[in-house]
Amino acid sequence: MAEPEYDAGGVRIRRMLRSLTRAGHVLVRDGQLVLMTSYGSEIDSGPVDQVRINGYGMPDSALATISGTRYVLQFGLGRRDGLLNAVRTARAKVAADRGILGT
Repeated sequence: MAEPEYDAGGVRIRRMLRSLTRAGHVLVRDGQLVLMTSYGSEIDSGPVDQVRINGYGMPDSALATISGTRYVLQFGLGRRDGLLNAVRTARAKVAADRGILGT
């Protein structure tokens, strides 16, 4: 397993009004977005090219949609932009890999 392109700890992860963890992890690795609890259990994951990430009102929050399930991610200040950039970069890498393999 490769090193993650993005790893943020201490992220509050909610499924709309229900809090799933107050100190979870958000990872982007191997073309996947992975949401994990503070204990390391996977909450949900999906390929970056099928995941939607939107800025969510506050500068330290994002809305992630994985397989139709919406999650609110609350980061420390400045960490949300890192996730948005990591997902963008991972999508470009996946597209490039598909282009290379498809020829």
